[in-house]
Amino acid sequence: MDRRRFLKLSAATGLGMCVQTPFAHSAGGRYEGPFLAVFNASGGWDTTYLMDPKGTPEVNRLYTDDQIDRVGSIHFAPTAGRIAEAAMTNRQFFERYGPDLLVVNGIDVSVNNHSPCSRYVATGELGSLVYPTFPALFAAAKCPDVPLAFLTFGQYSGTGNIIAQTRIPYLSSLERFGSIGYSDRRRTRRLQHEAVSERIDAALQEVRAGTHPLPRVERARAFVDSAQDSSRSLDRILPHTPQNAPSDNFLQQVEIALAGFSSGLAVSANLKLGPFDSHNTNDHDQMDLIPKFLKGIDHMMVRAEEIGIRDRLVVIIQSEMGRTPWYNGNDGKDHWSITSMMAMGPGIQGNRVIGETTVNPDSGFDQSAAVIDPTTLERRADGIHMRPEHIQQAQREFLGIADHPLSRRFKLDLPNEERLNNLFAGR
Repeated sequence: MDRRRFLKLSAATGLGMCVQTPFAHSAGGRYEGPFLAVFNASGGWDTTYLMDPKGTPEVNRLYTDDQIDRVGSIHFAPTAGRIAEAAMTNRQFFERYGPDLLVVNGIDVSVNNHSPCSRYVATGELGSLVYPTFPALFAAAKCPDVPLAFLTFGQYSGTGNIIAQTRIPYLSSLERFGSIGYSDRRRTRRLQHEAVSERIDAALQEVRAGTHPLPRVERARAFVDSAQDSSRSLDRILPHTPQNAPSDNFLQQVEIALAGFSSGLAVSANLKLGPFDSHNTNDHDQMDLIPKFLKGIDHMMVRAEEIGIRDRLVVIIQSEMGRTPWYNGNDGKDHWSITSMMAMGPGIQGNRVIGETTVNPDSGFDQSAAVIDPTTLERRADGIHMRPEHIQQAQREFLGIADHPLSRRFKLDLPNEERLNNLFAGR
């Protein structure tokens, strides 16, 4: 089914593409939330240096079991003194966001190659190459017609052909988008006289008043109409770009996403920092990247508060895999098929840790996922292994798109009895 026909069917059935619920709405071509930001630690983070600490020398060489730190219910690895001066420590991050943060440990991704792992964590489907990444599915279900609905900066960004992906690598590129009708970035010289623009708009309005019997002509009209609307709306983004743009590329990703959200032109964003793929010098690489990753998340939360959208912003923090619970011959760690994720935002009950991993008490090695009861979310001997499809289904349910036709089209092969009960909302 092509996109236009789907939109027509949606309207005919009263479904609507900009879902009118108390938690999400759009008005006048402007999406107002909730917004979704997915942070990807690309390449595979070492969870033992973040939210799943293991204090044995076989697993890590930076801290011991008695040095594991804690804020509220969340245990984490100590990083103060092990990272660059003035960089964000784990303690600073968890003190600031622990009360709002859900931590999920022991997610089993089954394989340990980058491409299938990235796809599996992003979609909940390992066997298909066409499933959309979650932020693409979310944007398509909520409001696909705003021009920057799904922003992506890398990692797995498949859309399943249900929405366009927008890649804007730098803030300077975003400013050029916002000045699309002008010959200079200061927006002082228009490409065409205002009177000409008015005549074009009047002609388009006249065409819109009628329909054409040929589907190809009607599709062409719709394309021109959509392009004109998008072009006019893009200049709304300029007042939302920061006056003092950060030079760091990762922070620029954050600012571009925030500008899209606050202008009502974007629904979701897929952000990326890496490579965390620390095969050679694990401790050095992880201690370099983890503070930068946390700082980017912190930057988004602080700026979202400043611009008034934090109460409508859901943040998911993930990586496609973990690192082996032992070192290789190069002082690095290789791929490990157990990972973790974190989330915070409106409606998410924080200060919680769901799931765990275990270490072999005799060898000090291993980081195996414990099985849990999907109803109580507690450890249970005959429970289930949490896999990406469990997380993805819980995300769909929490954000209100589980019953959307697009979610049904990309159905997850998950028995009802395995659905995680209130993973995000808690009790």
